[in-house]
This record gives sequence, C-alpha cells and structure tokens, in this order.
Amino acid sequence: MYDIVLFGASGFTGALTAEYLAEAVPPGCRWALAGRDRAKLEALGHDVPLLHADVDDPASLAALAEQARVVATPVGPYIRYGEPLVKACARAGTHYVDLTGEPEFVDRMFVRYDGMARSTGAKIVHACGFDSIPYDLGVLHTVDQLPSGVPLKVSGFVRSNGRASGGTVHSAVTAMSRVRQMAEAGTQRRSAEIRPKDRRVSSLPGGLRYVGGWALPMPTIDHQIVARSARALDRYGPDFTYRQHFAVRRLPTALALAAGAGALAVLAQIPPARDWLIGRIDAGEGPTAEQRARSWFKVTFLGEGGGARVVTEVSGGDPGYGETAKMLAESALCLAFDDVPEVAGQLTTAVAMGRPLIDRLHRAGISFTTLQA
Repeated sequence: MYDIVLFGASGFTGALTAEYLAEAVPPGCRWALAGRDRAKLEALGHDVPLLHADVDDPASLAALAEQARVVATPVGPYIRYGEPLVKACARAGTHYVDLTGEPEFVDRMFVRYDGMARSTGAKIVHACGFDSIPYDLGVLHTVDQLPSGVPLKVSGFVRSNGRASGGTVHSAVTAMSRVRQMAEAGTQRRSAEIRPKDRRVSSLPGGLRYVGGWALPMPTIDHQIVARSARALDRYGPDFTYRQHFAVRRLPTALALAAGAGALAVLAQIPPARDWLIGRIDAGEGPTAEQRARSWFKVTFLGEGGGARVVTEVSGGDPGYGETAKMLAESALCLAFDDVPEVAGQLTTAVAMGRPLIDRLHRAGISFTTLQA
C-alpha cells in the first residue's frame, strides 16, 4: 500500500509536483508515480515505484486506487480526463486531490460520486491549487479571528504577476466553451445538495469598485468553493457573505483585462476560434524557471462582524505552478499523515483539512498572516 500516488506526473505541473514530493515526503513515506507512459515517468529521475494507469483503462485506475491511501492528479482538462479516477477513488475509499478550477466537473462529480465516497470513507477534494486554496483557507483563517455566532462579511482582493501554462489555457477555454453544460450541472447539483435551512450564505465574484486601486469581478470557481465551506462549517456564522475581486492599480489595465476576458469567452463559443486558441500553446508548456522565480501572488482579506474588523493576507511565489505544485503535494501529505476531520464525500480543503493544511502550507513558505486585528 502506498501512502501517496501522483498520477500524471510527466506533465508540466505534474513534474513540479513530483520534484516537490521528492524533497518533502517524511521518512518512511511510501509514494509512487503513475501514468500511461513509463518512459516519461522514468525520465523524471525519481527513485520510486512507477505504476501503469490510463484514463482509458478503468481496470488500471481501479488497481491504482486500491494500492493507495491518497491519489493526487494534476491532469486536466478534468471534464475530459478526470471522472474515471474520481470514480475509482470513491469506490475504493481512497482519498483524492486535484487542481481543477472547472465548476462543471466539480458539480458533476458531486452528483455522481459524493454518496459513494461518503459510504466508503473517501475524501474527494477538488481545487487544491491556486484554485482555490488561497481563498478557501484564507477566508477560514480570517473567520477564525472574528467573533462566532454573528453575521460575518469577508471580501478578498487578489494581486499577482503570474502567467498561465498551456494546460491552464486549455482548461479555461474548454470550460468557457461549455456554458450550457455548466449551467445544467449546477442545476443538478442544487437539486441533489442538502443546504442548511437555519443559516444564510452569499458568495459572489464581486463587482467593479475603487479601493485605492481598481477591483474587478473575479468569476472563477473560488467563490463557489468558499460558499460550500461556509455552508458546511458553523464557524462561519448564521449569515455569511463573501465577495472576491482581482485588484489592479490603474484603470486602463482594468479595462484591458475585462475586455480580454470578454473576448476570450466569446471566441471560446466558436469552434474554429476555440481550436485556434488551444492550438496557440501546447498543454505541456509553461513558464520558465526564471519566470516562475519572479512571479508572486497576494490575496488580502477584509473581514467584519460583531463589531470587529480584521485584515489578513495569504501570499507566496509563482501562483500557477511553483506554489500550485506545493499546494497539491502538501494537500496529499496532509490527508496521508495529519490529524484531519473525520468526514467523507466531496469536500473543500477547509472542510477536509482546515487548520492542519494551513499550518503545513505556512511552514512550506505560503504565508498566512494577520495585518490588522
């Protein structure tokens, strides 16, 4: 039995995650790499077992899940490649972590496998990278410093100079091209999901506002993940509100970003344009080591409630790759070795791991700080 298996280690983020695990695993940890191309796994140069597994071979994924306590996967777009591994882990009672930021995939996996995972004891934890750990755990860190049992309001403001890899571009364009399917999956989830009747949660991607700089709406999966944590955890109070923004200093930059996002969303609906966008960058490409070394992110949270006000910050280096690989690896290590809550099913990082994962990431160099209390 392996403590951790990394599936899809030969891709750009997968190779970074394998490199991080090689340095971070504790003595005695049994871990392995898995994928369909043994030569590519061997080329990574890690002296660990190599397992054959292929998303087109359900039997290989079932065998993989039965050999592991935790499976981590950076392989996307998840709506194309992710379901067979989620199914195998949910059925085997194996914990699962990934990097998806695709709402449709997360909602479909909830409808199909949450009940199975609950029955087997598996923790299925999506969005264990820059989507959505800084926001989910940053809000938890903020809420923990506010009074309990009162209405709470938190706003998040994201700043970063990181750049996307080919895999991220492919996942984003694929998600944008599936607006109808995403809405359908969300409706199915809401019909299946039991929500608390005595508590209110509102979580949205924010709106355009000026706060010493320009704050733009941030329509990513992150605010949905925060809302699920808030519904699951009483600590967020009887009436919880979250708004998330992307922050820039200058209005021209804000307008250019908004226009670019709108154009990308429109082009993703047109098959030839979508193919052209995806063809512009290979899924295995990413920023160089020098570019990653210069990249950074900061997420500032303003929390209020019960007459108290707190300002916190989550910050780190290259958000999309260096720190995302770290977040995925530390999430797997947390599930494998830490004292985490006794819960199962499809969960958020705040619900599945919470403070133990915050402490792990802080020790690993992703800073969770309080700027004003």
